[in-house]
Amino acid sequence: MTFNLSRTVLGLWRSINWNYSSRELNGLINQCIELGITSFDHADIYGNYECETLFGNVLMHNPSLRSKMQIVTKCGIKLLSSKYPERKIKYYDTSKNHIIESVNKSLQNLQTDYIDLLLIHRPDPFMNADEVADAFQELKDSGKVLEFGVSNFLPHQFNLLQSRLKFPLVTNQIEVSVLNHENFDNGTIDFLQERKITPMVWSPLAGGKLFYDNSNRTNQLRSLLNELANKYDAPSIETIATAWLFVHPVNFVVVIGSGKIERIKSALYGEKINLSREDWFRIWTTARGEDVP
Repeated sequence: MTFNLSRTVLGLWRSINWNYSSRELNGLINQCIELGITSFDHADIYGNYECETLFGNVLMHNPSLRSKMQIVTKCGIKLLSSKYPERKIKYYDTSKNHIIESVNKSLQNLQTDYIDLLLIHRPDPFMNADEVADAFQELKDSGKVLEFGVSNFLPHQFNLLQSRLKFPLVTNQIEVSVLNHENFDNGTIDFLQERKITPMVWSPLAGGKLFYDNSNRTNQLRSLLNELANKYDAPSIETIATAWLFVHPVNFVVVIGSGKIERIKSALYGEKINLSREDWFRIWTTARGEDVP
């Protein structure tokens, strides 16, 4: 099994809203690579199916960048969209035909001939695991996709798909943050550590809730993060929030969804902060509003 993503990944799900020109996005990508952020996270649906194309325009004009990066993308969700007026609802599609069609479209949009890592975006209650496995094998054999994983899967859903594959799923991209412990509580993180599988983390800053939510508990947590930022000489509370993830023994890979280089640097600095076990649990108990049993 190979897993060669950078510990911090740039997430492109909001890139359509950054309003960057191709030149500006090229500059951001180059700055990230210089900082050691060599992995870039996409999905076919991001930006109403447009974010991959924005990124691909950069690679089209600067193809030498491709060999310096790893591209992650996802498939399996069909959005309600003006681009697909025939659809009546949002739904999941993990059929072999859709997976292969989606990958071919992503390759075209991203201006590349291979994807480093493909994820099934959401668990599909109508999934035929044999069909998904057939699609993955065909894509692997053709060289169009190098590695495969899932996103938002529970352990039993992960095991179902893995049972049909001749090669290992290398990751599960899940939501985790100082404010969101769901995947600690439901056994997913324990399961991934048991299997020695590296999880990717989306929404590591709780979708911004860490900064704007004014509930009593979040205010208390924000105060603690500020205290710890001073203690560890960190540039911001987001540095401590990502450090809380980076220090965990499951070896989280953290996806940062900002287009602002200073915020990216601030989150990246979390890799350098070695939170003590006690401070890790201070964050845990403050976020949960109760001591450990």
